[in-house]
Amino acid sequence: MPKFNLSAYRTAATKKQMQKVGIAGAGALSAAALAFTVVPASAETTTNEAAQAQPVVYSAGQIQNVKADIADQAAGASVKAEAVAAQQAEQKAEEKKAADEAAAKKAAAEKAAKERQEKEASRSAARPVAKKAETKKVYANNLDGWIREALDIMDKNDIPGSYHGLYKNIIRESSGNPKAINLWDINAKNGIPSKGLLQVIPPTFETYHVKGTPDDIYHPVANIVAAANYAADRYGTIDNVNSAY
Repeated sequence: MPKFNLSAYRTAATKKQMQKVGIAGAGALSAAALAFTVVPASAETTTNEAAQAQPVVYSAGQIQNVKADIADQAAGASVKAEAVAAQQAEQKAEEKKAADEAAAKKAAAEKAAKERQEKEASRSAARPVAKKAETKKVYANNLDGWIREALDIMDKNDIPGSYHGLYKNIIRESSGNPKAINLWDINAKNGIPSKGLLQVIPPTFETYHVKGTPDDIYHPVANIVAAANYAADRYGTIDNVNSAY
């Protein structure tokens, strides 16, 4: 009977197992390669899209920081708005103050002007009105002066007559002598002789004497005015007298 060799048997068995493992490994590698080649090209894209489609998850700390940043920005904007509003309010207050001051100054000026006017009016009312000094007209003490003064008095008393009308009658009646007296006509015979520049009898002088002139028949001005007043009453004016009257 032949002798059994255990060592040779183990060696042969080991080789067979290694061959099996090699064949199995090769088959596995072939299957993996085949599986890789048959996977569609869109598989990678799908995988990426799926990865991208997954929601991003933030931590509580990150969310808290974002909220804090937003709150800070809102607070900053609010402070800025408040500052702008305060500046606008201050500007309006300054403008109102300036307008009020201008109005107060205007009112004060108007009040002062009114008070000045009232004071001036009060002083004017209290102050006696100074009468304008009347300049007394000076007349020459001669026939020309007597006639001119008589004409001014006649004008104030609405007695008509002219320089020429007076002058011609004076020359005819007395030749310009204020003391002339007629002692030969009918009046003289009756005891009432004609006297003065215009030869006026005493009763006529007394009747037509003009107030404000001397009550003297021989006074040249008083004689002229009384005679002119009589002539105006009887003839319309001394200018109408051309003879004894």
